[in-house]
Amino acid sequence: MAPVSTQPSGASRVFGPPLRDPSPPRSCFLFPFCFGSQGHCEIEVERVVGPQFPWCRPQVAGLGNPGLPGTRHSVGMAVLGQLARRLGVAESWVRDRRCAADLALASLGDAQLVLLRPRRLMNANGRSVAQAAEMFGLTAEEVYLVHDELDKPLGKLALKLGGSARGHNGVRSCISCLNSSVMPRLRVGIGRPTHPNAVQAHVLGCFSPSELELLPPLLERAADLLLDHIRERSQGPLSGT
Repeated sequence: MAPVSTQPSGASRVFGPPLRDPSPPRSCFLFPFCFGSQGHCEIEVERVVGPQFPWCRPQVAGLGNPGLPGTRHSVGMAVLGQLARRLGVAESWVRDRRCAADLALASLGDAQLVLLRPRRLMNANGRSVAQAAEMFGLTAEEVYLVHDELDKPLGKLALKLGGSARGHNGVRSCISCLNSSVMPRLRVGIGRPTHPNAVQAHVLGCFSPSELELLPPLLERAADLLLDHIRERSQGPLSGT
């Protein structure tokens, strides 16, 4: 299907056709381990290799359950909220029925970002993500997924390119609907409970008061990580190279 450029209801500008960079894949940067002001926020970035997209329009999707924003399973949506505030579009969310999601459009240098919060349940998040990608003519490589990660402790962030769903139903839905597993992912640690039978209650439960104290610096660093990575990928080749 040919890429389609469209404008969500209420948006102020229409993006042109996506630009592709024919140059071969290159290595992106590698972040060091970094600790927050309270010593609890650790950032891990695996060496990410992928294509560069000058003047790209990446889509950043915060996975979660609509109506349950305060739960651990919806921490990806909390990151999107922080990202929208950083980009000055926190009041610009528009509900788009074509993809059953809330959308906000933002500029980051030469890059134009599509921020997305699905209005479908986690297990069907991929339908919203894929429909929005088709609307804006985006490939799977241009879709960032932000989601909770049981196998990392609270406060740890990990950014990687592609891979399996690792048991995460929202990611599994995205892989199925996009028919690809190459999407960059920001995994936000929520910790795994000791008893296996407590996993569902843990994931769907709200953060404890002590955990809530760790969230503000964690969300800040998650936004930093995403923005820095998108800037790196959206920079075109240097003139004369």
